[in-house]
This record gives sequence, structure tokens and C-alpha cells, in this order.
Amino acid sequence: MEFTVSDMTCGHCKAAIEEAVTEAGGTAQIDLETKRVRVEGINATEAEAAIRGAGYSPEPA
Repeated sequence: MEFTVSDMTCGHCKAAIEEAVTEAGGTAQIDLETKRVRVEGINATEAEAAIRGAGYSPEPA
């Protein structure tokens, strides 16, 4: 599934989201230019919770 994370702006943001998704059991592919996060390996609810837990505001893409 993909999310748009409009408040993701830099490499630190990318690393924080990748770490949160990995800790939740998934993997994240992140495109900072488009502010898109593709998550695999966990369901949408878990992915959204992980990204929110890292301090960001994901919206389904």
C-alpha cells in the first residue's frame, strides 16, 4: 500500500519512517520528492500506526 506523507521533508524523516515500519515488521520504499511511502509486509492499519508513531501524518495515496 502507498501513503502520502506531506510532512516528510528530509533524510531524517525518511530514516525515521523506515525505522518505524521495519520495527513493525514491514519494509518501506520512500520517495522524498513525491512524499510517497510504499509499505510491504504489514497491513495498512499497522503501517499507518507505525508512520504516525514516528511523528508523521500519513494519508492513503
